[in-house]
Order: sequence, then C-alpha cells, then structure tokens
Amino acid sequence: EHHQSYPGRVHGGMISCMLDELIGRAVWIIDPTIWGVTMTLNVKFRKPVPYNQKLKAIGRITNVKSRAFEGIGELYDMDGNLLASAEAVYYKLPLDKISDEDTHEDVNIYVPDNVTDID
Repeated sequence: EHHQSYPGRVHGGMISCMLDELIGRAVWIIDPTIWGVTMTLNVKFRKPVPYNQKLKAIGRITNVKSRAFEGIGELYDMDGNLLASAEAVYYKLPLDKISDEDTHEDVNIYVPDNVTDID
C-alpha cells in the first residue's frame, strides 16, 4: 500500500525495481560469484499489478559476454496473466568490488519451476 500508484495498483517504479533485481540476480544460477550493475532497463507495463496479492516472477539470462550479461524478467499474477516484463543489460562485477560481505545467500531465494504457492 505504501508503494501504490493509483488505489490498488503498485507504482511502476517499484515494478521496475522488482524486475531489475530479478534479472540481475538470475545470473547467480550461471555463476554465483558475479553480481550485475544495471546498464540499461526497458520495462513494459502490460496490466495493473495489484498489491497484497501473491505474484510469480521469472528471470532468465539470455546472453553472457566477458564483461556483461543480458536478461529478461516477467511478472505474473497467480492466474498466469503477464503483468509486466523487462529486458536489461548488466555490467559484471565480482562481489568484492561491490560489498564487504562474502555471501548473498540471505538475499537470494530460488524457487523451482514446479512450485506454484510460495509463502
């Protein structure tokens, strides 16, 4: 409710943030030592995103280069309707260039494709 745009809708900036984080962290499946710094983010808002409802998000890495990676993210409601999508490009950096912490396990939650209900 604190991040609504119009009543009952999540603000587009928050949706962009969710998709940016989703895509940027998807690279951990390929290489858990790499973090991405956003270079470009292109978001398409397809339907209103309600708040106080469960959503499903999918992030995919589509291209990996020596210094950058690209990916897509999609945000769905629990009925499978596509609410928003994004394409992004990230500059690759190792964790020690971004943070003094030595892990990201506490901020990353991986959910297998066959899980439909997440608490």
